[in-house]
Amino acid sequence: MTERFAIYFAPSATSNLWERAATWLGRDASDGDLVNGPVAGIDRDRLLNLTQSANRYGFHATLKAPMALAEGCSEADLHAALADFATRHRPINLGKLKLASLQGFLALMVDGENEALADFAAYVVEDFDPFRAPMSTKDRAARAGKGLSERQTELLGAYGYPYVFEEFRFHMTLTDRLTAGDAVEIAQAATTWFGPVLEDEVLLDRLSLFHEPDAGKPFRRVADFKLGAGV
Repeated sequence: MTERFAIYFAPSATSNLWERAATWLGRDASDGDLVNGPVAGIDRDRLLNLTQSANRYGFHATLKAPMALAEGCSEADLHAALADFATRHRPINLGKLKLASLQGFLALMVDGENEALADFAAYVVEDFDPFRAPMSTKDRAARAGKGLSERQTELLGAYGYPYVFEEFRFHMTLTDRLTAGDAVEIAQAATTWFGPVLEDEVLLDRLSLFHEPDAGKPFRRVADFKLGAGV
């Protein structure tokens, strides 16, 4: 078994944003329930075809990318470290999220720069890197071959993920990479579907631990750690 853990931000599993995202993706990562039926005029089968990877990973914003645990580290150790980390950091106001295309992927993103968010994301990357098992040579080569810049390749080698520190872009992915033929229609449907919740500001108030039980299996949301209890 090759299990992995990821440290994400995900809104409360009872929030309108989470429920709309789970319906859009066709799966609720907090309980594993599947969701049927069309969304904003888009047939479910078509939407599932356009969200296969997003569905498998679950609705989230990546802070510490999926990782196998380093030798000597346990899931219990990771839980304890997350609980301790959460007490030492305050929630962050993300403002209103916006729908945008990120390299062809439709996502919810923050509007403008957010220095507190960037600093927080960097702390997560650094503090939890001791839990990360080194990437295999094969996995690193496969990732490095996907058009990364020199700096991104350097970060991949150092932290197992190329989009950290100055390369970090907060995003909550809603689709896989879309063709030009799908992009406009799917973006319009997403605007209709998510419009009501995008009027609300979003508070990054927790870290969510997601678990992949074996390679290629759907990620499940297994624990939340509320920020700010000890601040």
